[in-house]
Amino acid sequence: MLSQKAKYGLKALLALARQSGSEPLLIADLAQQESIPRKFLELILLQLRNQGLVQSRKGRGGGYLLLQPADTITLGRVIRILDGPLAPVPCASVTAYRKCQDCEDEETCHVRLVMKQVRDATAGILDHTTLADVASARGTRPRRASRASRRRA
Repeated sequence: MLSQKAKYGLKALLALARQSGSEPLLIADLAQQESIPRKFLELILLQLRNQGLVQSRKGRGGGYLLLQPADTITLGRVIRILDGPLAPVPCASVTAYRKCQDCEDEETCHVRLVMKQVRDATAGILDHTTLADVASARGTRPRRASRASRRRA
């Protein structure tokens, strides 16, 4: 499940992506515009800055800007920075693999095999969706899922 921290981080980065090429956004304006508690936003932006996604400018005309182009920042990368691995269990993770203590044989563990499929499907979407993709889709209606995928849900 996506944490509130990651959700706020994505909202803030999308606002910065829409602002792309113009003046930096003040943290107070960004917090108000996106309905994010300011102190929480400060911590999120600090973490994103430390990972090279945003830059901050001090003084008059200061604020936050994307450090990289929006079409190079994937949602998967942002979520991993703010929430950690995408996999629901550590033994299915690519970036933070850890063997389960209660698992006798990973190759035949049905829970692991299904959770790997969940991780792969999630990563397949999030690692191929950029901030630019989402920012440009703003205001458009999401596509309806196919009947087969709705039945599975």
